[in-house]
Amino acid sequence: MSGEPAEVHPSSELALRDVVRALRPQQWVKNVLLFVPMLLAHRGLELGQLLAVGGGFAAFCLAASAGYVLNDMLDRDADRRHPHKRRRPFASGALSPRHGFVLAALLVAGAVAISSAVGPAFAGMLGLYLALTAAYSLYFKEKLFLDVLLLAGLYAHRVLSGAVAAAVAISPWLLGFSLFFFLSLAFAKRYCELRRVALADPSAALPRRDYRGEDLGLIQTLGSVSGYLSVLVLALYITSSDVVKLYATPQLLWLVCPVLLYWLTRIWFLAGRGELPDDPVLFAVSDLQSYVAGALIAITGFLATL
Repeated sequence: MSGEPAEVHPSSELALRDVVRALRPQQWVKNVLLFVPMLLAHRGLELGQLLAVGGGFAAFCLAASAGYVLNDMLDRDADRRHPHKRRRPFASGALSPRHGFVLAALLVAGAVAISSAVGPAFAGMLGLYLALTAAYSLYFKEKLFLDVLLLAGLYAHRVLSGAVAAAVAISPWLLGFSLFFFLSLAFAKRYCELRRVALADPSAALPRRDYRGEDLGLIQTLGSVSGYLSVLVLALYITSSDVVKLYATPQLLWLVCPVLLYWLTRIWFLAGRGELPDDPVLFAVSDLQSYVAGALIAITGFLATL
């Protein structure tokens, strides 16, 4: 059966393929958020800032991979009971914990070196990110609501770190939007994980999570409401005096609201139908409708500046 624990076959040879899989490079797309403050400040064509944020992006990719290595080492027993995660390098035994500690140390060293070259303030932001991801894996991952709150905070932290790297002011509107938007996606991730388990046993609980099958309805409600609150924050920003500082025709930004409402509503419909993978961000990267929504938002934002 696919849900049975995977057989562990320790190997003395460290395969490059398994090392790359342990890094989870597909997750690096989340670090594109570092470029958001620079772009929203309309300073995306300045070479110095592009290089600084690009270096920050590389540092965060290494730091994120270090966090995933630590997380997978801690979760390897639970992952062996998962139909898909059982194939992860640490759960399958392709990589040992000793390999993991060495790999994580090298990744952290590389991230710290690059972040120091970007600047001391950015290095401090990266250090905080490393501390938060370690705290998540070691403690908060097993705490009700605090886990999704910290996940959303880590997304917002990427945005804030991008502002530090680019040396641009961060808008409180952007931080408020980011927190509610990514809280919705964090809830969607937990919902999908719990739904898969609850279908087999309604009273089952997620391994290393503080959620049970009867929580599905509440998670769905909290997640969808959080997403809609992010659109409300955007609407309030459009009506504020701050918007005229960057946009010549801010009224056009109202067109962004229905696009976001559609995308978020669709995400939650797919989650409720069991058609959304565990990670909605990675789903969006391979989803045509998400690209169309992103293009419409980008075009609308550009036209609003004219």
